[in-house]
Amino acid sequence: MISAAQGRDSSRLRLVLLVDRDDDTREMYSEYFASAAVTIQQAADGRDALAKAIAHPPDLVVTETRLPGIDGYELCALLRSEPKTSTVPIVVVTGDGYQTDIAHAQASGANLVLIKPCLPQVLLAEMRRLVAESPEEPRRRPSPKASMTRAGNRHVTLTPPAAPPVLVCPTCHQFLIYQRSHVGASGQRHREQWDYFECATGCGAFQFRQRTQALRRV
Repeated sequence: MISAAQGRDSSRLRLVLLVDRDDDTREMYSEYFASAAVTIQQAADGRDALAKAIAHPPDLVVTETRLPGIDGYELCALLRSEPKTSTVPIVVVTGDGYQTDIAHAQASGANLVLIKPCLPQVLLAEMRRLVAESPEEPRRRPSPKASMTRAGNRHVTLTPPAAPPVLVCPTCHQFLIYQRSHVGASGQRHREQWDYFECATGCGAFQFRQRTQALRRV
């Protein structure tokens, strides 16, 4: 028999963003969740996952830690910094089972860390529990105060107001790969944009500040 609480859980768990670089893993979970009337949106890398989460905020995110582009840890942190997804529950399902890895995921914003192999029915039960425990409408109905201050907060986007420039690495002189932008302001008259890049040859990550046209290693 399904309890009233479980019924509410199921009705609120409508859209889940599933992020894993392994196609078979995504398909396995997707097929099982579909039988539970849960719609799955898939992503194979961190950048695609971030873009999809911002465009259509899900009820919950399930992610691996080892992702191309933006890894799972950074994805968690970016989702927490974005107003549209800051309160979305995040479950990390990973093969990195050391205590330091678990602590890293939790510090990055994960609500729960599960170690692979994780059975689909176990994951679904934990997903429903997290959604039931989370506030029902925090990200759909922001408070008037939050709406007034949002313009001054830095948020993450892949479609910034100003187009990110084409840059070369100051160390190896190879083209830098654009990752994301942070947009914010100290006031409506002083908008800021910071573009983030990575060097394909491993020289590191860089930040470009649009207002000062300055590039620095981060």
